[in-house]
Amino acid sequence: MKKKHIPWIVILGVLLIDQVSKILVKTNMTLGQSITLLGDWFILHFTENYGMAFGMQFSGEYGKLALSLFRILAVFFIGFYLGRLTLRGAHTGLIVCVSLIMAGALGNIIDSTLYGLVFSESYFNQVATMFPEGGGYGSFLHGKVVDMLYFPVIKGTFPAWFPIWADQPFIFFRPVFNLADAAITIGVFALLVFQAKFFKKPDQEEESPDTDDKENHDTASGQEEQDDDLPLSA
Repeated sequence: MKKKHIPWIVILGVLLIDQVSKILVKTNMTLGQSITLLGDWFILHFTENYGMAFGMQFSGEYGKLALSLFRILAVFFIGFYLGRLTLRGAHTGLIVCVSLIMAGALGNIIDSTLYGLVFSESYFNQVATMFPEGGGYGSFLHGKVVDMLYFPVIKGTFPAWFPIWADQPFIFFRPVFNLADAAITIGVFALLVFQAKFFKKPDQEEESPDTDDKENHDTASGQEEQDDDLPLSA
């Protein structure tokens, strides 16, 4: 597989899985509904947010608009950087990681820009519909990001001696996220772990023949001078 094909395969693959999962959840689950998949530690839980990954958000209409514009600008620069990496023949792992980050950003941008136009509002007792007659629930760049992956792996209670949260319940991992968030996280984490390998400098170029010839000539000249200084044998 040629390196120039890797970004297309990774980005299109992540986007397809991400958007299909979001559309299925949005049009088949009510807001706040949970479906247990694997015991108590993997739950499909439908929620929406106006902001960044893992439910973090900027408040207010202008905060949402600023975040959407920032995402679009970030994707533009990531795409430019990814194109440069591909042309330079960078490490395959580096290209995959940057492609994952770009795919995740694009996945959430689609939610933010288009979902408000093509979906009706989701409610706790009503499933949303796609392309409703009266139009969507929001305007361009004001859509909500769909989240559904919930991994409450560890549940417990903080001990009495624990500061601030003493005797309060805790859950790990609490944030609800989507596949686009997961792609960004995996890409960034892999970059941090394997950065020494991905950004390894190429070996120094071999010395040119002209340099070698010059060194050999200097060595030979020095040897001749030493021979002239030696006494002649009888």
